[in-house]
Formats: sequence, structure tokens, C-alpha cells
Amino acid sequence: MVDLLYADWLGKPVWMWLGFHALIAALLAFDLGLLHRDKEHEIGVKESLLLTAFYFTLGVAFGGFIWWEFGRQSGEEYITGLVVEKSLSMDNVFVIAMILTGLGIPRAAQHRVLLWGILAAVILRGLMIGLGSALVHQVHWILTLFAAFLIYAGAKILFSGEEEHGDFGNSPTVRWFKRTFRVTPDLHGSRFTVRQTDPKTGRKALWFTPLALALVLVNGADVIFAVDSVPAIFAITTDTFVVYTSNIFAILGLRALYFALAAMVDRFAYLKTALAFILIFIGLKIVVADTFGLFDIPPWVSLVVTLVLLTGGVLYSLWRTRGQAGAVPAPPPAERQASAHRV
Repeated sequence: MVDLLYADWLGKPVWMWLGFHALIAALLAFDLGLLHRDKEHEIGVKESLLLTAFYFTLGVAFGGFIWWEFGRQSGEEYITGLVVEKSLSMDNVFVIAMILTGLGIPRAAQHRVLLWGILAAVILRGLMIGLGSALVHQVHWILTLFAAFLIYAGAKILFSGEEEHGDFGNSPTVRWFKRTFRVTPDLHGSRFTVRQTDPKTGRKALWFTPLALALVLVNGADVIFAVDSVPAIFAITTDTFVVYTSNIFAILGLRALYFALAAMVDRFAYLKTALAFILIFIGLKIVVADTFGLFDIPPWVSLVVTLVLLTGGVLYSLWRTRGQAGAVPAPPPAERQASAHRV
């Protein structure tokens, strides 16, 4: 049994993978079982910021373990990956806010959608990272393809003038879901499904609520978000354990981050421009260092560039939207099309 725990799996001993998943399971149980036993609990901005700080601190602390166990380079790659994934998560938060607002989901019920959305995201992200790891280690030129995609995605955010009005209540996905399944017109507390009479047959049948519809859209948004996110982290490191753990810690704080950013979404109109530059930089890093082998860019340089771009985007947005609290400013071209890029 001891030998099995120390056996290699995806480049790391089995005990390390088991220990990480035990930690994640404990955090989810703590969040669900202790912090939010009240299904109708509405998370305020203060609580959201505290939870965000809690999860981010844990993520950084785990990075300290990576640094201690595997050395400075692995530690720097993990921290860089965590910051990049957390930065890109902000983009996803804005899309989720538009989905829940468009479907009329009250704040008291939103945290339940986000919790189950996070659970699904952890599973889906694990599958996508596993596939990405297999491709990267078997077909090395796939990194160049990732780089091209990241540069394209960043350029599309910067230069596309396509508008998105965020009418999720009448989107093709919503119309298909309502045609295919029974959906109640109103919410039923925090329930995803109810049993009630079908007027067509006169018999009791299973109905989905608008909360279930919101969960489908949120999970769909995360899948599309991961198309950018997973190549971005593999562009920083190909160590599967570092990729996976930094990604999952970034996701865990997403629900807490949502309630803080959603209340101030109008103040971050220019943040997506910074995220676009981050994607382009990471893509160019692969082209320069891996594809052409011109010179290597250390992980700490990637971390510094990411932090500078992210901080600059946040500060510039806050400066440009000063005095506009309560009014949504006219977004720049990158903002108008960013939702279409994601969902």
C-alpha cells in the first residue's frame, strides 16, 4: 500500500494527488456545509471579499508548498498560473453576471447556481487539463497551436467591433432548452427541479426551473472560458500537477469573487483590454521561447508582466469610470464584443 502511494502518476506521487483532492473536498464541504447551510442566504460584498481573500491566500500557501517541494521554478510557475487563471476568471465573472441578471435570478438564489457550477467546472477542467496534458507530452508542436489561438483570442477582443446585448433570456440556447424540456415560468425557491402537473397530459411530470436553466448557461460559459484558460496555463508550464492545482484554486475562488465584482461590474469597463494583452503576451512567449528558441522568458517575468497589465487595467477602469457609480458607462470596443467571445 505504501509503495502504491509513492508510485508515479502524471509526474507526481499518488499521495500528492490524493492529498490535494482531499483538501479540495474539505474546502467544498466547509463552504457548502458550514458557511452556506441556509439555501436562501444572500452573500454581500464584504463577505464576498473575505471569502475571495481566504481562497486566494490558500492558493498562494499551496504555492509555497510547491516551491518547497519542487524548487523555485515550479513555485514561480504555479504562482504565475494562479494569477493568470484568476485574472481570466474576472472575464468569466462578468459573463455570469449577465446570464443571471438576464434570467432574473435573485441574489439569494445565485450562490446555489454558482456552487454547483463550480463543482461541474472542477470536473470539466480536470478532463480538459488531462486531455491537454496528453497532447502536450505526445505532440510538442501543439504548444505552437495554443500560442496561435491565444494571440488570435486576444486580438479578437482588442479589434472586433461586434456588439453583444446580453439578452440571455431570449438566446438560442434558452429557446432550445425550453422547447426540449419542461421549464416552469417561475422560480421555486432554490430548487432546480419540481414535480407538477403537465397541462398537456394532465399527469405529474418533472419540470426544470429557471435556476436549472441558469446552471446550464453558467456551465456552458465555463467550458468556453476554459478554451482560453487551459492553453494559457500550458503556455506557462507543462507540469500537469502545477497546471491542475493552480487552475482548481483559481476556480474555487470564482464564486466568492463573483459577488464582489458583480456589484461593481460597471466600474471595470476596460479590464478586458488588459486581459487581451495578457493572452497575447502568453502566446508570444511560446512563439519566442519554444517555437523559435530565441531566448527563454523566466516564470517571474511572466508573473510581473501579468500583474502589471492586470493592475493597470483595473486602475485605468476605476479612473475612467470615477463618479459613474450606479450608471453603466459606455464600454470600449473590446468590452462590447467580449461577451460574444465568451458565450
